Amino acid sequence: MSRPDGSVSTREVVLHPGAVAILPVFDNRQILLVRQYRHPVNAPLWEIPAGKLEQGEDASACAKRELLEETGYEAAVWEKLLSFYTSPGFCNEQITLYLARKLSKATEPIPGEVSAQGLFHPRELKRMMKTGGIRDGKTLLALLLADIHLDRGNTVGTQ
Repeated sequence: MSRPDGSVSTREVVLHPGAVAILPVFDNRQILLVRQYRHPVNAPLWEIPAGKLEQGEDASACAKRELLEETGYEAAVWEKLLSFYTSPGFCNEQITLYLARKLSKATEPIPGEVSAQGLFHPRELKRMMKTGGIRDGKTLLALLLADIHLDRGNTVGTQ
């Protein structure tokens, strides 16, 4: 690759189709996380539901599909929070993050998608973030953004 100063360097780049992540928040302010084994870190992690875009798939349609597949829930209210690059030093993956509210159980999750689900109170999530119980970047970002976006100043972390 040619660098801005004209020098040449070699880079390894992972090309990614893009992904979505969903912050599912119930009316009682509990947040739904899923537990998934992640081979690259050789550990199960608590995460918000997420998944890759299929070819030609709209991000909002992907978010609805992934929430249903991983949790069995549907949401009546959706809000796009932001899009971000996960690791732009080596990968072009861009995740679009959605807030999902007014959740209702529609079906059972697809077997094998996740190993567990959990409902967490905001205080517990804050503790998990501080103690390393949540280490996934998209989940950490989503939980921090929840403080900004939920209930116009009535933050998740103070309830």
